[in-house]
Amino acid sequence: MPRAPLAVADVFRRYGDAYCARAGAAFSTAQRRVMTAIQRCRTAALGGHVEQCDRCHHRRVWYNSCRDRHCPTCQSLARATWVARREAELLDTQYFHVVFTVPEAIAAIASQNKAVVYRILFRATAETLRTIAADPAHLGAQIGFFAVLHTWGQQLLHHPHLHCVVPGGGLSPDGSRWVACRPGFFLPVRVLARRFRRLFLAYLHEAFEADALHFGGSLRPLRDPQVFAEYVAATRQVDWVVYAKPPFAGPRHVLDYVGRYTHRIAISNHRLLAIDDGTVTFRYRDYRVGGTEKTMTLTADEFIRRFLLHVLPPGFQRIRYFGFLGHRCRTAQIARCRALLDMPSPDPPPLDAPAADYRDHYEALTHVSLRACPICHEGRMLAVDQFGPLDHPWPALDTS
Repeated sequence: MPRAPLAVADVFRRYGDAYCARAGAAFSTAQRRVMTAIQRCRTAALGGHVEQCDRCHHRRVWYNSCRDRHCPTCQSLARATWVARREAELLDTQYFHVVFTVPEAIAAIASQNKAVVYRILFRATAETLRTIAADPAHLGAQIGFFAVLHTWGQQLLHHPHLHCVVPGGGLSPDGSRWVACRPGFFLPVRVLARRFRRLFLAYLHEAFEADALHFGGSLRPLRDPQVFAEYVAATRQVDWVVYAKPPFAGPRHVLDYVGRYTHRIAISNHRLLAIDDGTVTFRYRDYRVGGTEKTMTLTADEFIRRFLLHVLPPGFQRIRYFGFLGHRCRTAQIARCRALLDMPSPDPPPLDAPAADYRDHYEALTHVSLRACPICHEGRMLAVDQFGPLDHPWPALDTS
């Protein structure tokens, strides 16, 4: 019998409670909430239902999901819904992927001031792209784009950066025509990087002056204005990394890519290789040597600590929209872009009246059935009984 796939939840179930006891005050309420949700996900602790095949009568227990946005197991429906909405917004033009990141010294500040610094990251990135794109010396257009916050690298260390997906052009200042960028080239990354650095540091100083930044541990000396100024000044002397990946092969490829990319969290379950003797082994890519695949083994405590570094502040939106994709003007502006690009209106996505059952909703969006019988492959699994949350801890069985 093949071994059941490993999951981050397995690490939390085995070692999470002991980690909580040792972490003490370093373990925040938000982190505790996320860990508990993932521990309970798709176990009897959340209740569930019993399904039976309408053909071969095979039965199975299906436990409920936690639906936490940090859970690697619970993003499929959210991802499918998001992709369907974006499909209606695709334009017949080039698309570019631009990444904005901050130096390690700034990442250290962000680790203790997530909400403030992440907001600054979005603000500085959006203003940089829109300002440089509006400059007639570059594009001379009003652009639209969405940005996705990632806070991790392949080894799960804290590495905040924004991934921006941008159509290769925009509306002229008077809105009368579509201004396309050059084939294969969007905006000069050196110009973007310098403006991004200047804006980010200006907003960081504003936050410090407003007493919105808080420092503890090794960063405690930064409470002193002179020390903070010298610390930040040193980051002006290094190049900030902004880079543009090769353009997408076409609008359809954008969805294929972002559908996998936008709803990631820290590490996906398929990268886990082993959970043994208080350690966790996983795959990662080392991009310093051409993306070579390697393995890393961490103690369970260190793996949990690194994963929980990426728990977002409550209510923080990690996908944001700007320019003509902004929420206030999106519908009218996209219709205008389509008209200028001589594009037909798309069919509305199947979202206005989602099916009452999430499985039917998921099938409508992805054309993948969650009801297919795993035994006869011909019948459909129908709910025949349901049960509420059980009082005892999660069982070993996991239907994920």
